[in-house]
Amino acid sequence: MSGGPAALARLKEGNRRFVSELQGTAADTGERRRRELIGGQEPFAIILGCSDSRVPAEIVFDQGLGDLFVIRVAGNIVAPSQIGSVEFAAELFGTRLVVVLGHSMCGAVLATLEELERPTERRSPNLRSIVDRIRPAVEGLLEARVGRDRKDLVHHAVRANIRASVDHLRHGSEILERLIQQDGLLVVGAEYSLETGVVDFFDAGVA
Repeated sequence: MSGGPAALARLKEGNRRFVSELQGTAADTGERRRRELIGGQEPFAIILGCSDSRVPAEIVFDQGLGDLFVIRVAGNIVAPSQIGSVEFAAELFGTRLVVVLGHSMCGAVLATLEELERPTERRSPNLRSIVDRIRPAVEGLLEARVGRDRKDLVHHAVRANIRASVDHLRHGSEILERLIQQDGLLVVGAEYSLETGVVDFFDAGVA
């Protein structure tokens, strides 16, 4: 099982292949690999990503069957079920890298900004629960008027939301805190660019 830094390097290299349109050169999705995985799995990275159809983690990182343990939810938010899924993979499989993968122009973040600017009661309670998870990370940006234009505001909001999810995973679970402090678990934040396909690992700290 790869340690956190080695796993991170593997993801970065896979993304470079994807951007260079060399994907598929390393990803194993064939019958032999499928049969190897019948008895179990050892994913080298856990990805908590957005459900957006344009950001499939296995393709973005050019990985094959059994390589990534992927959790997808609108806005890459962290709720109890997501924390439990990360704990499950980190403990059971020994995976030592967690990546919170957001992306540019995230619809859930845009919806949250719109809700803060023009509150409405028309959203369903389920959609509102997603907005409410994102709200604390971005409402201060509106108050401080961060970003000179709308595009800058959205960019800052996307990254603030990613950082909030990273912080929640680092400090919102006794199991994950123990693995970070004692067993080398690495939790990082990253943003995928819809425009270029590049993943920017902008929050790679461990505290």
